[in-house]
Amino acid sequence: MSSVWRNWAGNEEARPQRVLRPASTEDVAAAVKDAVRDGLRVKPVGSGHSFSGAAVAPDVQLRLDLLDGVSEIDAETGLVTVEAGMPLWKLNPLLAAHGLALENMGDIDRQTVSGAISTGTHGSGVRFGGIATQVRALELVLADGSVATCSPTERPELFAAARVGLGALGVLTRVTLQCVPLFALHARDTAMPVEETLGRAREFTDGNDHFEFFWFPHSTTTLTRRFRRLPGDAPLKPIGEFARRLDETVSGLGFEGLNRIGTRFPGLVPPIARFAAKAMSSREWTDHSYKVFASVRDVRFHEGEFAIPREHAVDALREIKRWVDSHDEKVSFPLEVRFSAADDIWLSTAQGRESCYIAFHQYHRMPYKRYFRACQDILGGFGGRPHWGKMHDLDAAQLRTRYDRFDDFVALRDTHDPAGVFANPYLDRVLGPAPEASPRRP
Repeated sequence: MSSVWRNWAGNEEARPQRVLRPASTEDVAAAVKDAVRDGLRVKPVGSGHSFSGAAVAPDVQLRLDLLDGVSEIDAETGLVTVEAGMPLWKLNPLLAAHGLALENMGDIDRQTVSGAISTGTHGSGVRFGGIATQVRALELVLADGSVATCSPTERPELFAAARVGLGALGVLTRVTLQCVPLFALHARDTAMPVEETLGRAREFTDGNDHFEFFWFPHSTTTLTRRFRRLPGDAPLKPIGEFARRLDETVSGLGFEGLNRIGTRFPGLVPPIARFAAKAMSSREWTDHSYKVFASVRDVRFHEGEFAIPREHAVDALREIKRWVDSHDEKVSFPLEVRFSAADDIWLSTAQGRESCYIAFHQYHRMPYKRYFRACQDILGGFGGRPHWGKMHDLDAAQLRTRYDRFDDFVALRDTHDPAGVFANPYLDRVLGPAPEASPRRP
């Protein structure tokens, strides 16, 4: 194995002292006990698709790819228990074979189940929460090496926090999800003028099961996506093979090439963005939900994302657009805008409020820090909460004011992991150091 681990985007890396691939909960518990004995910290890692440092392991890295089995599928109740390293791309076809599906998903399926829920991965639709809201029970290894299970009725406080636990409370080893009967989605992509999209955002959000849109800041066009849920046995009309391959070429190799040109000649970025916006095609298709929710993302990028109260969406987007225009910022990737339901998970970005998620991206070879800082500041002015798996530089003092249960979460962390066994530089920044943690090397 390589001595250097890097995440998908290449902006985070680690040189762990010890790399382990546990194949069972017992293996994880043994690894934690050994690490504590040796004075080392422990971090699990899944697919590495977080843009933040949440999974960076300076000491002991647990690679969960062997913990990818299914423990139980109950097609009648919809309860499905899987090991924490199960990737979503593998889980979805297994569920479909039993007539089941995840109620909602994000726009990629590369993450593991544990990574997706621990960082607050979400989809779209104001009647649907993120993946963590579908969790019904968790098994995790605590900092003393013991194994705990929690649910709404068993250790409910731990359950309330650990569903979006950032890896701070323990190593997840097993997850029970409440799935729904298999369903299809009728998808409608429509290119639309920006002003029309902004003016009708509430109408589209309330009038569709799922609604999102993409907007290149240098253009006057958005691509709106509206999904309507259909029964699992509805007639399917998937995207044809030729159209799919063409899409992958245009959004993959073609878009990569355009971004490389823009990297070398920044003055071409605005016209490239306008060209990309015009190339976004209007179309309709119907397929099983997991084949519609998730998209292929081959072009590497950096990403930040904040959740703000839904009612501020249009004002926030206009402010970002004004900043890009007034600072002559070259932005080659679109803003992605989604809406979701409120939930009650302590560190969920949607805790207590219907939310609008605004994600900002930049090609990985291009400068991004000034643009990302501006987006962070603008969205922070609307009470923005950063996606835990995306890039931001906020610390515990700033985050405390944005979450009603922030101090409750930290107190629970301090109780379960006072020595910071599961800490790393990212968690030390966003939660504050554990109370009994020893000074560590960076």
